Amino acid sequence: MNVLMIARKTLNTSPGGDTVQINSTAEYLRKLNVNVDILFSGDKVDYSRYDLMHFFNIIRPDDIVDHVRKSGLPFVVSTIYVDYSEFEKRNRKGALKLVTNVFGADNLEYLKAIARVFINGYRLNSVYYLLNGHRSSIRYIATKSAALLPNSHSEFRRFNKQYSTGSTYFKIPNAIDVHTFDETVTPNEAFRNHVLCVGRIEGRKNQLNLIRAMAGTGIPLTIVGKPSPNHLSYFEECRVLAEKSDNVKIIEHMDHRELSAAYKAAKVHVLPSWFETTGLSSLEAAVMDCNIVVTRKGDTEEYFEDMAWYCEPDDISSIREQVTLAFEAPVSSRLKEKILSDYTWNKTAEKTLEAYKAVV
Repeated sequence: MNVLMIARKTLNTSPGGDTVQINSTAEYLRKLNVNVDILFSGDKVDYSRYDLMHFFNIIRPDDIVDHVRKSGLPFVVSTIYVDYSEFEKRNRKGALKLVTNVFGADNLEYLKAIARVFINGYRLNSVYYLLNGHRSSIRYIATKSAALLPNSHSEFRRFNKQYSTGSTYFKIPNAIDVHTFDETVTPNEAFRNHVLCVGRIEGRKNQLNLIRAMAGTGIPLTIVGKPSPNHLSYFEECRVLAEKSDNVKIIEHMDHRELSAAYKAAKVHVLPSWFETTGLSSLEAAVMDCNIVVTRKGDTEEYFEDMAWYCEPDDISSIREQVTLAFEAPVSSRLKEKILSDYTWNKTAEKTLEAYKAVV
């Protein structure tokens, strides 16, 4: 089978969880003798070379819709359906807050896409998207797809409630690489008994409230992540506040081997996010024996059940309390065992291939 994966053009220059998901899924599919090419939205494609297309991030329909209209190929979509609406409503100020509350989530995303053209010089890929808007483009993609591939049943239910497309779907879980995150890793003692937060630094990930929550606790907090290109002022706020705190530092980049050694020494990993479909770094940290603190915003409970500590993203005392409880608690092996049983990239690739075979 010859499969074309098409990703956002900033996949590698502004890496996120989808960067890991796409590259890892492709890597492990190739081990199952699937021929996989990865191209970027806006690239020219010889569709005749492929049996199937696989898209990612349905909330970026401008990256997808023209390929659907031109190719004539069956396709699937890893939805990665992130809902920014609560974050936008709760955190915007001034005129932006008014715009956020007046326009619905889909119209707001459409306005943001148009704004990127003028502010960032971003080039729209699709006239269809420009003329039909965000919501209609997402519905068009979903109804034309052979199947949707959400990371959880919860994600599909959210998507279907919003768009009511009745699409076929296969749950394809997010996962960890057992060759990178394994028992042979030597702990990096510089992170012994630290609290870690690994993820792109942006408002949705809520690092600023985390820094506020951990200030004065005496518990060392290390934030690992690059600033999101559209959240540079937010990153600057985080950097300034971290410099004022004697127990907080920010590291902009660590490769996966370095991360695994940091996880292995740390006690807690926290993602106090306004929304997560999963939180890949939480899975990685848990399998390296960290206690996990997350929020219930999104689909985290389907993955972590009663094996994590849950905080409220807008409540500083809640974040501090749950991180402290996780820091003081012994590490249980239950979550680690579940991840190694259900959430590895080889199993994710097997489930993805099953979906491919079902629709081709």
